[in-house]
Amino acid sequence: MNEPTKPSPYDAPVLYDLLFDSLDFDVPFWTEAARSAGGPVLEAACGTGRLLLPILRAGVEADGFDASGPMVRRLREKAASAGLPVRAEVADMRSFDMGRLYALVFCGFNGFAHCETPSDQAAFLRAAFRHLAPGGALVLHMSYPGPAYWSEPEGKAVLEHEAVRPGGGKVQLWDDRKKDPVAQRQESDVEIWELGPDGRPRAAHRFSTVQRWVYPFELELLFAAAGFARWDILGGFDGRPLRAPDDQMIARAFRA
Repeated sequence: MNEPTKPSPYDAPVLYDLLFDSLDFDVPFWTEAARSAGGPVLEAACGTGRLLLPILRAGVEADGFDASGPMVRRLREKAASAGLPVRAEVADMRSFDMGRLYALVFCGFNGFAHCETPSDQAAFLRAAFRHLAPGGALVLHMSYPGPAYWSEPEGKAVLEHEAVRPGGGKVQLWDDRKKDPVAQRQESDVEIWELGPDGRPRAAHRFSTVQRWVYPFELELLFAAAGFARWDILGGFDGRPLRAPDDQMIARAFRA
């Protein structure tokens, strides 16, 4: 008998926030990008608002969408509690239609990797292009899938991230990855552990995810096919060139 399909971690937005809401390594970059865009901003795969809410607090007109209804509902609740008006929609990255144009469309924190095939990636880029005002930009943040990533041992869960839980204890994300280097695809069995103040497990939640990684030259071809006039791919949030396999990719594509 086949094991039942596990749910997505994006169906559990409270757990997701316990793990990731305190991450702020990229918040200054996206906030400044939004401020300097010169017009309204759209976040693709906005989740529960880890990036979108600080942008709204900075006084930028910004919308968001995500494929997960639970994540969007959580975002709306957080925005309402903070007194921030927000337009957040449930929509597919491949076919979203917000009905307006933006100076900046962005997708942070490896959200683009959830486009699981090259055709999915191309569909998202075409949809983003349609939503850009003349002179507007699409900006993506992606981890670079270097040789060390593909050679990691499989069949054993690794601790990918942990966060302190309010009131004591921790939340841990364990990831057992199965990788296909030819398809540039990763399938993960994910466990999120809630630990008490004594360090003992209180609850374990099991999920699964799929991601597809992309390389710079492939991404450049996708940008061209989607209609972008020019682009550049940087090696980090500090704007350095992409040179090392452990760099982060910041890809910017511009509409004429």
